[in-house]
Amino acid sequence: LVSREHVDKNISSRQYWRYSINEHGIEDIPAIIEKIHEVKTSELKSSQPDLEEETDGDQPYKICAVCHSLGGAAILMYVITQRIEEKPHRLSKLVLLSPGGFHGDSTFAFTVVEYLFLLLAPILAPLVPGFYIPTRFFRMLLNKLARDFHNYPAVGQLVQTLMSYVVGGDSSNWVGVIGLPHYNMNDMPGISFRVALHLVQMKRAGKFIMFDYGSAAANMDMYGSPEPLDVGEYYGLIDVPVDLVAGRKDRVIRPSMVRKHYKLMRDSGVDVSYNEFEYAHLDFLCNVSLAASEAHTKGAIWT
Repeated sequence: LVSREHVDKNISSRQYWRYSINEHGIEDIPAIIEKIHEVKTSELKSSQPDLEEETDGDQPYKICAVCHSLGGAAILMYVITQRIEEKPHRLSKLVLLSPGGFHGDSTFAFTVVEYLFLLLAPILAPLVPGFYIPTRFFRMLLNKLARDFHNYPAVGQLVQTLMSYVVGGDSSNWVGVIGLPHYNMNDMPGISFRVALHLVQMKRAGKFIMFDYGSAAANMDMYGSPEPLDVGEYYGLIDVPVDLVAGRKDRVIRPSMVRKHYKLMRDSGVDVSYNEFEYAHLDFLCNVSLAASEAHTKGAIWT
């Protein structure tokens, strides 16, 4: 989706932020995978001139997708939609760390946000295309605050405690995250209004659904049915091994919600495994090496 800005340097905020998790799964990931395929096949043909063309879905390389949270939901959408359209997804394995999709079992704070969001959505939609830090000055200010949180541990601990309460007690290193390199003056992560609304729709429906466009006609144009596609109903189409990993301390996506993925996949005949570690939601990202080591010693779920 960042390519939107490369294509049109004068793109408006409203146009830029007009996407849901759907676009991550059916536009972003396919583009990434196809570029990997293009590069890998080119490299292999250069080093192995006698390499035969891909036949019957076989490819001379393997891709294991390791995805966290919203990325887990997006990669599942990608695999399912590619299989429905009878296109190759080119993946050999999925490792999903606290994947999104099911959000029914959540904290009181998230439930309050759900009701407020649904109540205010008609007002916010035309006014707030996305939630982000809009200018270099304010991004610089947040960056300076992040450094201060590290330089003054007492202040950092206070912010950490407040953030943990806001997200229902999740003990992730929230202060450490905003000190990562991709939080800088020039650019900073944000979330589109439609992505937030999509998560609320999933929580309200109690299902792993694609984005509901708000009318039967709009959904018919997109999905061929008046209701958004229920991704979980199509788990039987997943034809690669899936390793699901949950964090026992995770209060953003609780282990019960990851187990819901597991039960649906297992009942649909998917080659799926499930593991839990003593991690909060962001610990999977902040402790990647440790997570990989633990996973290796407890069943080799990382590749």
